[in-house]
Amino acid sequence: MACCPTEERIKGAFSTAKTSKVGTGATAKKVSTTIYVFVEEVEDGKIEVQAVNENHVPTGPTRTISRDDLLRDYFPDPEYYHKTMLPQMRELAKQLASGERHLKNGQPFTAELNFANALNLDEQNIRANFGIGLVYLRRGEKEKALEVLRRLVTLDAAFEKRHKHLFNEFGINLRRNGMFEQALDYYGRALDFAKDDEHLFFNIARTHIERRDLGRAREALEQALAINPDFAEARDYLAKLARGPAGLKLTPSA
Repeated sequence: MACCPTEERIKGAFSTAKTSKVGTGATAKKVSTTIYVFVEEVEDGKIEVQAVNENHVPTGPTRTISRDDLLRDYFPDPEYYHKTMLPQMRELAKQLASGERHLKNGQPFTAELNFANALNLDEQNIRANFGIGLVYLRRGEKEKALEVLRRLVTLDAAFEKRHKHLFNEFGINLRRNGMFEQALDYYGRALDFAKDDEHLFFNIARTHIERRDLGRAREALEQALAINPDFAEARDYLAKLARGPAGLKLTPSA
């Protein structure tokens, strides 16, 4: 007997009305405002809800609600989604992809334009913030990179697993630019979200090595190996540390 088709997952724009009181006394009146959110059903039937900004793109952190809560509190708005939100989401994705491609191809100035366009659509966008931060680091513009760093450490979403490769790359570039204290502060923030990431501890160790703090480097390598005993590169560095400073190349490196 043929199995029933899988139920289609929910994805699109929903809206809810928010009523607020304006004025006081006899002149007070109630004003109703329509608030849009982007909704996507993910694994295990979880419903993720994200705010929509004035540029009609989803922004900021997501929160999880039940399907019952969604159907009770929100109304689907397919017309708004297809005519207004989706074109803006596609433009944002286009700018991000173009920026990352130009950065990879060694074209940081063009990449900066793309990431700036993306940030104009969504100033909290994680990929755009990391991207423009990497642009500044590649060009050696440390003060601008620090501004981006300060913004990133306030965004919890920057350290979610889906952005792991981005925050690792950003930290490595901080180290390569000799910004050791900033790199360690940044990695400390990342540890709040990824305490079981052996590569994060390895990058912390590399930063301590560059700043000649071999004791802390050893501790970080041991933590990496405690998470993954088969981490060959960490084991190799630990063996080099055992031979003292002469066993290590103590200059900024890859």
